[in-house]
Amino acid sequence: MEKKAKAIECIKEGKAALGIEFGSTRIKAVLIDEEHNPIGSGSYEWENKLVDGVWTYDEEDIWIGLKTCYADLKKDVAAKYEVNITKLAGIGISAMMHGYLAFDKQDKLLVPFRTWRNNITGVAAKELTDLFQYNIPQRWSIAHLYQAILNQEEHVKDITFFTTLAGYVHWKLTGEKVLGIGDASGMFPIDMETKDYHAKMLEQFDTLIKGKGYSFSLKTILPNILVAGEKAGKLTKEGAKLLDETGNLEAEISLCPPEGDAGTGMVATNTVAKRTGNVSAGTSVFAMIVLEKELSKLHEELDMVTTPAGDLVAMAHSNNCTTDLNEWIKLFKQSLEAFGVTVDNNELYGTLYRKALEGDKDCGGLLSYCYHSGEHMTGFTEGRPLFVRTPDSNFNLANFMRVHLYTSLGAMKIGLDLLMKEEKVKVEKILGHGGLFKTKGVGQKILAAATGVPVSVMETAGEGGAWGIALLAAFMSNRNEETLADYLSKHVFANSAFEEVEPDEEDAKGFDIFMKRYVKGLEIERAAVKNL
Repeated sequence: MEKKAKAIECIKEGKAALGIEFGSTRIKAVLIDEEHNPIGSGSYEWENKLVDGVWTYDEEDIWIGLKTCYADLKKDVAAKYEVNITKLAGIGISAMMHGYLAFDKQDKLLVPFRTWRNNITGVAAKELTDLFQYNIPQRWSIAHLYQAILNQEEHVKDITFFTTLAGYVHWKLTGEKVLGIGDASGMFPIDMETKDYHAKMLEQFDTLIKGKGYSFSLKTILPNILVAGEKAGKLTKEGAKLLDETGNLEAEISLCPPEGDAGTGMVATNTVAKRTGNVSAGTSVFAMIVLEKELSKLHEELDMVTTPAGDLVAMAHSNNCTTDLNEWIKLFKQSLEAFGVTVDNNELYGTLYRKALEGDKDCGGLLSYCYHSGEHMTGFTEGRPLFVRTPDSNFNLANFMRVHLYTSLGAMKIGLDLLMKEEKVKVEKILGHGGLFKTKGVGQKILAAATGVPVSVMETAGEGGAWGIALLAAFMSNRNEETLADYLSKHVFANSAFEEVEPDEEDAKGFDIFMKRYVKGLEIERAAVKNL
């Protein structure tokens, strides 16, 4: 049967799986067939706002985005196959990890969504890290909750439930207050033995807030944890209407546990097995390394989270990656347009990214910080995008582009060096995905220089987390006794094409020279935040 006819049959018979991921700048839907190939997609662009000092998204925009993204998917499917989607084998919802969405007993959102991007929980994060002897970054949901308690915010007394963005959307689609273990591990620490929230730490938290007048215990307001492969509820009639306003989509479709973008990135790059890792590089950048054992000590630069199957992962996370770089490329585009030159975005990005490879290995003495927002890895609650050079720096376009690519990985590298150099964690391969890797070979080469590990990009990795959560929906639908790692290796990635780039010794030396300049120059960034 030809490819198109197979896709039509798959959609008509309800054997396709759907994944929807709420990214920081785009909501994306991917429909996959029984062989896990993408057969349709849709998207919706959105942007966070800084409101009263808090990075947030409008609650209404969550639902407008969901409906519009799904409608765009339906339009794509109708154009390609002339069929309507009425039933599915499974659905998965994914979103940016961490953050804070708190609700009262009437299911009303108590305060605007506080996203991962906020660095406003410093006191809470430090107190909890000291209390638990476990790193609690500012992004984590528990840090947001405790900071609200420390701030004596009025809404806290009314909380009956709090969750992540993926957990919220899943709850409204199914009525189930659950979360995949990977996303849950960014709310509160997980006990690797029980695959549940760490009981001792839950008790420590309840003791900490005792006497402050709150009626809840922490466990009662957290979502229940599920692991990959388990069923996490069914699409209700109301949920079906939230997705598909036309009413074509039937209710009673099973959903997999909602996951965070870190977990779906691991799935989409087949890096859920030990000694593997992936780097997701877009608005933010983070490396996820699956560990063989616990780390020897607490490192406040590293998050300890899990795969969607519940295996321990060290995450080196940086809030800032390509936002500043994208702004510079927009400036170059405006310059060209001022001369009457129209250039395709892909061509513009590709040309400028490739130009970076012609630059000096150490960027010719240039220095840049892409701190559009605060950067916890280096101790900043606010950011100022910054470019600086000495009079004798080798200032040319190639070095300018190279330094902006280097700096997009700079903060993350500080965390990775702790992992690889201090903890001696072994990593055999890293898979790259996200916007930084769209131009063939460039992002890979830069990342290989930063990590000293071979870096691959799969053809399918461009589909990103929406494809990853669709794969988790398919795993739930098709599950037998296989582990998630086995299922992905045997049924999804067995014949995948990928290109691997080995680290170049001279590039690695150049990156290290740049990093010395980067660390020393942080005082310049501090001065910029203070005075600008």
